Amino acid sequence: MVYSGTICGNLLIIILVSTSKNLHTPMYFFISQLSISDILLPTDIVPNLLHILLNNGRTITFNNCIFQLYVFCASETLECLLLTVMSYDRYVAICNPLRYTSIMTSAHCVILTFFCWIFGCFFSLTYIITVAKLQFCGSNIIDHLFCDIVPLLKLACSDTFILQIEIYLLSIPIVIMPTTIIIISYAYIGLEILEIPSSTGRQKAFSTCSSHLIVVSIFYGTIFSVYVVPTKVKTLTMSKILSLLYTVFTPLINPIIYSLRNKDIRKAVQEINDKNEIW
Repeated sequence: MVYSGTICGNLLIIILVSTSKNLHTPMYFFISQLSISDILLPTDIVPNLLHILLNNGRTITFNNCIFQLYVFCASETLECLLLTVMSYDRYVAICNPLRYTSIMTSAHCVILTFFCWIFGCFFSLTYIITVAKLQFCGSNIIDHLFCDIVPLLKLACSDTFILQIEIYLLSIPIVIMPTTIIIISYAYIGLEILEIPSSTGRQKAFSTCSSHLIVVSIFYGTIFSVYVVPTKVKTLTMSKILSLLYTVFTPLINPIIYSLRNKDIRKAVQEINDKNEIW
């Protein structure tokens, strides 16, 4: 049910942004790209997980496991980069409103999104190749819900030092830099909002980025809790639950947040309903 709701919710966002002229803006273009990422991530994990659960356990081939890990890493990296681009978009909209249309042109938005996709696929591929070259000669049971990097490293018999160095180095452009950009962007946004004299103006300015801020908090909160918090602090069951949060429930929550808290999207849905009633 959650997976079906995720697919339907994100497809609705993509269709609305594509068909409604009122949503042909940079912010909604990035939201539609985020919805594509939110469809790819659970689709990579949930069908295989359901197949295993419904058949009381099944095996997955090594190649399929590596492919699942690659799509997972590429989707997560893409979402990190898209959320960073969206924070930059909100920064320009609030801190430089007069130059917004000249900076965030259609061509600029397409280029930014293109690089998000390219970097997401490239960064993930660089260390997936290293993972595929590891030797697995011990247990072949992955004590996890899907092929994630941490449980795979526990099964490896060969030295994983090079791979761990790669992961730490790639975390700089994938996690550290995007997080820094998001924090700096919202720091400037917060200062700009505080300088607005009227409370109505402050509320209106904050409402334009509140949905994105909620999505960023949920996404990075779960990611950091899984990969940054030491494994000694959390149990294996807790790690699995947290993994479900950012792989299954976060893609479901994102379209709900953007649709419920966004007047333009609610208006687009209402217009479609009105057209159907007339027809």
